[in-house]
Amino acid sequence: MTKTISGIAASDGIATAKAYLLVQPDLSFESKNVSDIDKEVSKLKSALEVSDSELSTIRDKAAESLGEEEAQVFDAHKMILADPEFTGAVEQKIKDDSINAEQALDEVSKQFITIFESMTDNPYMQERAADVRDVSKRVMSHLLGVSLPNPALIDEEVIIVAEDLTPSDTAQLNKKFVKGFVTNIGGRTAHSAIMARSLEIPAIVGTNVVTSEVSEGQTLIIDGNDGDLIVDPSESDIQKYQKMAENFAAQKLEWEKLKNEATITADGKHFDVAANIGTPKDLDGVISNGAEGIGLYRTEFLYMDSAELPDEDSQFEAYKAVLEGMKGKPVVVRTMDIGGDKHLPYMPLPEEMNPFLGYRAIRISLDKQDIFRTQLRALLRASAFGTLRIMFPMIATVQEFKDAKAIFEEEKKNLISEGVEVSNDIQVGMMIEIPAAAVLADQFAKVVDFFSIGTNDLIQYTMAADRGNEHVSYLYQPYNPSILRLVKNVVDAAHKEGKWAGMCGEAAGDPIMVPLLLGMGLDEYSMSATSVLKVRSLMKKLDTNELKELSEKAINESLTNEENAKLVEEFMSNK
Repeated sequence: MTKTISGIAASDGIATAKAYLLVQPDLSFESKNVSDIDKEVSKLKSALEVSDSELSTIRDKAAESLGEEEAQVFDAHKMILADPEFTGAVEQKIKDDSINAEQALDEVSKQFITIFESMTDNPYMQERAADVRDVSKRVMSHLLGVSLPNPALIDEEVIIVAEDLTPSDTAQLNKKFVKGFVTNIGGRTAHSAIMARSLEIPAIVGTNVVTSEVSEGQTLIIDGNDGDLIVDPSESDIQKYQKMAENFAAQKLEWEKLKNEATITADGKHFDVAANIGTPKDLDGVISNGAEGIGLYRTEFLYMDSAELPDEDSQFEAYKAVLEGMKGKPVVVRTMDIGGDKHLPYMPLPEEMNPFLGYRAIRISLDKQDIFRTQLRALLRASAFGTLRIMFPMIATVQEFKDAKAIFEEEKKNLISEGVEVSNDIQVGMMIEIPAAAVLADQFAKVVDFFSIGTNDLIQYTMAADRGNEHVSYLYQPYNPSILRLVKNVVDAAHKEGKWAGMCGEAAGDPIMVPLLLGMGLDEYSMSATSVLKVRSLMKKLDTNELKELSEKAINESLTNEENAKLVEEFMSNK
């Protein structure tokens, strides 16, 4: 009997295939007291070595199929294996309690997971619980001599059904055979969802019930556009969704025709649709999707993917590669955004009650100026090879921006005096993430060259709701009039001073948000590369004159987040 299971649409696309239940093996074990401690420690070390080797292989595969940024998670997994705080604690427990390695690993990993999960005010550290769980499971499998599921071995077309997909699982998916996946848990920002979008396969997450409602081999239709899974579809269902899949494929082909076109609205206005990247390896996706620039180069990945602070020359090469690769198109580089949810193993940060509100981003750069100056010198040297724009993250006061800009000017002057070629046309701007900056945008607009709005932080700070906390996730409301009003204030302030305003948060590629932002006159939209052509196509259908009235209504008529979403959907239904 046909049934429909609904969840969160995490990655676009439609596919039909048999269900493949990704079942986890039995990792239960018997607790034992041991007399040969050395033998047990040796068994642990062997399991750690094999696990580390496996993770290296998986990481390389992920970098090849998904890109360097998505592969970063496996560096974190390898760091856990190399962390004496973790592995040393397991070894010490074997010695102190004379217990087998399985029991010691189980007890220590549970302690770490409990500690991380209790950090409700720190999403980054909460996410480390999943990493510890994933790594511990891998080590345990080798202690027990049990094989973990290997999605890389799938050799027929399937839709994967699972409680969740770990980063390790997702990195091994072969899109030739894996036509999509559905999970019980997760959200659009989960690792698995992000990787699905990189692979361009449909995905639905957060169904709560799919593993209990679907059996191995059942025919499934996954609709990643709307978040529906059809179980045991009728012949008419199959035909209906086949037609929808054909239409979607045709739509993608139409989008691809826009690859080399400028983004022009129906009333002839040009807007820039750019892409976000983490490393130079992400350039291929940017170019193949016809982005008009890079609106956010997250340079912290240069720091996070290194065993020590990257020096000036290595940074220069990374920045130069991107600027040259973009062939004159603008590249907006965000200076180091460490802290909050991003940590460096070689640069310990103070333990804080509220790290998202603490010592992070520009606050670290202004405090540790040697690190900041090194990055600025590398950027300035690279500026001769393309169109560079620099922005400072987490700016709260005008003085912070002025202080950062002054250091930039000092290093520019120093390099020129050393005879180094430096572009004389580098725009210097700032992220708008803090409500105080959005409110005072008119003052900031007098001193910056541009704004780029980071919606993820701006929303959570404005709503006083940690976006990683499931108990308040309902307050993550991008269409709330308070958020829209702040965005409009930023855009208007920029335009009044003859400056431009962009957005590099997730909302920039949101089909509900785009019409509202066009109505406000936002100049630049930066998003994941795979969303660029879809958004360009959407914009070509829209008339900004009509959208001004739509955005004014959304901002001023006391509508809720949900009502504003419906307002846009109804407007778009006539397009």
